[in-house]
Amino acid sequence: MKIINYAKQHISKRDILEVTKVLKSDFLTQGPISKSFSDKIKSISRAKHCTLFNSATSALHGACVALGLDNKSLLWTSANSFLSSATCGLMCGSKVDFVDIDVNTLNICPNKLETKLKNSKKKPDVLVVVHFAGLPCEMKSINYLSKKYKFKIIEDASHAIGSDFMGFPTGSSHFSDITVFSFHPVKIITTGEGGAALTNSSLLSKKLDLISNQGIERNQTLFKNKKMKNCSWYYEMQSLGYNYRMNDIQSALGMSQLNQIKKFIKKREYIFNYYKTNLDTKYLKLQHISSNVRSSYHLAVTTYKNKISKKLIFKKFLNNGIRLQTHYIPIHLHPYFKKLGFKKKQFPVCENYYENSFSLPIYYGLNLQDLKKVVKVTKDIFY
Repeated sequence: MKIINYAKQHISKRDILEVTKVLKSDFLTQGPISKSFSDKIKSISRAKHCTLFNSATSALHGACVALGLDNKSLLWTSANSFLSSATCGLMCGSKVDFVDIDVNTLNICPNKLETKLKNSKKKPDVLVVVHFAGLPCEMKSINYLSKKYKFKIIEDASHAIGSDFMGFPTGSSHFSDITVFSFHPVKIITTGEGGAALTNSSLLSKKLDLISNQGIERNQTLFKNKKMKNCSWYYEMQSLGYNYRMNDIQSALGMSQLNQIKKFIKKREYIFNYYKTNLDTKYLKLQHISSNVRSSYHLAVTTYKNKISKKLIFKKFLNNGIRLQTHYIPIHLHPYFKKLGFKKKQFPVCENYYENSFSLPIYYGLNLQDLKKVVKVTKDIFY
């Protein structure tokens, strides 16, 4: 029986050809294709600077380091996200707290954020907003709060390359300090594993470049040892950094994938709307997308009202050849975070969403026959 997965990468003959070119070239890492890929990301996002990373997790950590988080800092993020949105702060020694989500968008709720800011003695130094399932958060309101309460913003746009808010492409960092993309295989485009951090600040860009490359500076005009200018072999470590670089093999795949992003998102939008037309009723609800945003449709998240266990739902779908997924187990409910003092019922909207939701298959390779089967099986279970 054919298995329809919840997500799957699409690798074309052109992708393979572009990767093969790099494998036959002189540069497998730190070569020209990585710069070209970075420039292409800047172009579609309208950001001034882009640093490539070996994962979005590395990029989030790098963003926190660049913004100066340390053991005296506090990071807030959405309770509904993958772990990296929070652990990026913990990796800097910072404390972490969460904000509940909006019941319709499933993104961080601006009203709950404002209430928490008003009632908290200790304000966050950094807020990581998560554009869940490819849907941008209400960035205008959040940006206003950041100015009022003086915190920095990182956009975790791991799901959201190709989306926009009020006409501003996600990645432009118009409403934030740094934006992070993910290029994991199940994302909109893939480099196998990989990520990027975008900013409009020259200072932050410089820090991100150093953080990703072990703190090493090769620009001769910036050398502190002026006597070593024009020495091709010479470099300087200016700060503490990490080996977070993306290689040219990944970049070649990313460049080829990025050239296909419009058709990828168009197909995802078609799939999402097909589900919405056929399944969105009083029993099942898909994520609400308002008129002032354009989603990248990374996930087709569905919430349900029927009194049926998640375990049984997953089993019934799999028995019919359909593999679902959950996005996400609330971060604060993981054992590690419980040890930090977080408890059940702290973020009830997120917890209720988790208990009554699943992600339907959505990826470029799905055909109409697949979609009809997913809809039929879903109706058989819920109606």
